[in-house]
Amino acid sequence: MSDFIVTARKWRPLLFEDVAAQDHVTTTLRNAIATKRIAHAYLFSGPRGVGKTTTARILAKAVNCLHPVDNNPDNECNNCREITEGRSFDVLEIDGASNRGIEEMRNLREAVRYAPAQGSYKIYIIDEVHMLTKEAFNALLKTLEEPPPHVLFIFATTEVHKVPATILSRCQRFEFRRIAIEEITGNLKSIAAKEKVTIDDDSLLLLAKKADGSMRDAQSLFDQAVALCGKSVTHKKLLDALNIVDVEIFFRVTDMVKAKDAAAGLKLVEELVSNGHDLREFLHGLIEHLRNILIAKTAKSTQLIEASENYKNRYGKEAEAFSIGDILRLLRHVQVTEDALRWSSQPRYRLEGDIVHMITTHTAPEVGELLQQIEALKKKLDEPGTLKSSTPSSLAKPVPAPVGETSATVPKPATVAKEPEGPVSKANLAQPPTPVIQPQPSKLIEGEVSSRWPEFVAEVRRQRISLGSVLESATLLGVSGSTIRVGCANDFQASSINRNKELILSIVQRLFSAKARIEVEITSNPQTLQPMAGKPESLAATVSEEHPVIQAMIRELGAEPMG
Repeated sequence: MSDFIVTARKWRPLLFEDVAAQDHVTTTLRNAIATKRIAHAYLFSGPRGVGKTTTARILAKAVNCLHPVDNNPDNECNNCREITEGRSFDVLEIDGASNRGIEEMRNLREAVRYAPAQGSYKIYIIDEVHMLTKEAFNALLKTLEEPPPHVLFIFATTEVHKVPATILSRCQRFEFRRIAIEEITGNLKSIAAKEKVTIDDDSLLLLAKKADGSMRDAQSLFDQAVALCGKSVTHKKLLDALNIVDVEIFFRVTDMVKAKDAAAGLKLVEELVSNGHDLREFLHGLIEHLRNILIAKTAKSTQLIEASENYKNRYGKEAEAFSIGDILRLLRHVQVTEDALRWSSQPRYRLEGDIVHMITTHTAPEVGELLQQIEALKKKLDEPGTLKSSTPSSLAKPVPAPVGETSATVPKPATVAKEPEGPVSKANLAQPPTPVIQPQPSKLIEGEVSSRWPEFVAEVRRQRISLGSVLESATLLGVSGSTIRVGCANDFQASSINRNKELILSIVQRLFSAKARIEVEITSNPQTLQPMAGKPESLAATVSEEHPVIQAMIRELGAEPMG
């Protein structure tokens, strides 16, 4: 029989001040004990592994302790030892998931009548109380509202929204917080020193981030790390044990972006797949990596970055190679890929395409730099050597011809001011008519549409999942003018796109700032793209399909011609 006790049990807090990150709860409870204002029911809610049940046990010991010290249990008297060992008749811990019926609550209602055996209070700790049935809650209501003076209820739950409002109104509610990474790493470092385990700061940070705010999860991962590495835990072995993507891989990605090395991106995806890494977890880590670079670039500081000092310095240097616009562009691209990967039937191929696209996309220009360039051009045009018009200042200045071209190639103004006939009044010269410039409608650019097609499909999927799946399996054939040509494998896909043209075109206009039309072709059967030679359509069929009623059925109801 093994004497090993898991870390979460062996080093469970025994005093209020030992509970990490919950000072707002423990301070209130200690003050209530000091002033003898103990409520008859408490509700502890919050994420898993943050100290709800632990605090309930400390409170139970504190109110029943024979020799309390500064409103804390002394953990030495007979009552405290029995509660700690789980053999006290006055403190009953009930699992709400397995004792959730009305009969259990009726038995509890009968049991509360009896006085405590040794302590001052008879305490019922019900864990995961949200699992009780509606009938069980109703059976508990009256007892919970007016219990005997010697009874104390302590409820714990991770899903407080499932607890009826009638129960909430009868309890003092305390919301437990997620535990910060610094407090988790400090706790693990203290435990490692007591257990005589050597562990570096990078490994501690890795365990704390993996625990996601739960102290119990972090301590369980610590046990797993010690079981693998022994008394000396190294960062490399820990990555292999937990199958976590190393931060160095994310730095390699940004190096590929700087070097425009798309081939290295494909090799990286192959490495991730061969090592059995979760591709979505990789993208999640890449988003955090880009976020750290953005913070270092924007805040000019690395204090907000959750990393060791070594990596904080590297993020500060990495931020110098990117502009804020570039980092935001990369973040948006990775977020779209992460969302699309959830629904993709071939996640690896999707990731490969998006990685190559992200690496090869040109750097985004800064708006401030563009404005400076425009201002410089204005000043250059205003210099004395530039060509100016002798007409009144209200008329537009002609653009000087580029070097190497004749004056005949200079475009003429769209409208030429016609000299007024007869005498010209001073008022007309003082207020000349302002030329009206008609805005040119934006046009679709084939390169932009093809490069942003995954983003467009992801946006369609967010609004209508089934339509996004159809477009994902469809093929972008090309763009000509304002027409987008899409190829489909069968009639079902083509019909689905045709029925939802209005939604598709609205998203196209929002993303590309241009009005467009969409044409659907069935590429798997080329004969359906055009009529067969020698078999012209009959006049009756042509007339019937052009009939207004038939056109309305096709447009509004998605009808299709038979045969």
